[in-house]
Amino acid sequence: MTNTERNEKYLAYVEKKSPKASWVKSLLHAFLVGGAICVFGQMIGDILKNIFPLMDINMVSAWSSASVIFITVITTGFGVFDKLARFAGAGTVIPITGFANSIASCAIEFKQEGLIFGLGAKMFYVAGPVIVNGVTYSMIVGLIYLLISIL
Repeated sequence: MTNTERNEKYLAYVEKKSPKASWVKSLLHAFLVGGAICVFGQMIGDILKNIFPLMDINMVSAWSSASVIFITVITTGFGVFDKLARFAGAGTVIPITGFANSIASCAIEFKQEGLIFGLGAKMFYVAGPVIVNGVTYSMIVGLIYLLISIL
């Protein structure tokens, strides 16, 4: 048996044993949970605006974002966010919650390696490439925009 035949046989076995998921059901879960997270963030902002009416919109936005990040990190620490993510799939990958979860998960996973070599070095293990790519592509788009606006 060649490697190609063995690989094809293995892939057929994996396909047969893998659970079949309904994409409509997954899409609905992602939509509902992602929407609920957004509504929750908006609700926090509205409550803050009502409690502190002199607070400007930028401050309300900052506090709302910080609150959603804090709640995501706490729920990740207790394992609740992971259960929600299994149910919702991509619905929990709304940038602010997904990013907070990825950093908190790495911090929890590597905490036994110590503060410096565990938390400090590996906390951005998953989120680091996202930050680097985001900054790089933002700079490229900014340069293209600058060149177009000059011409």
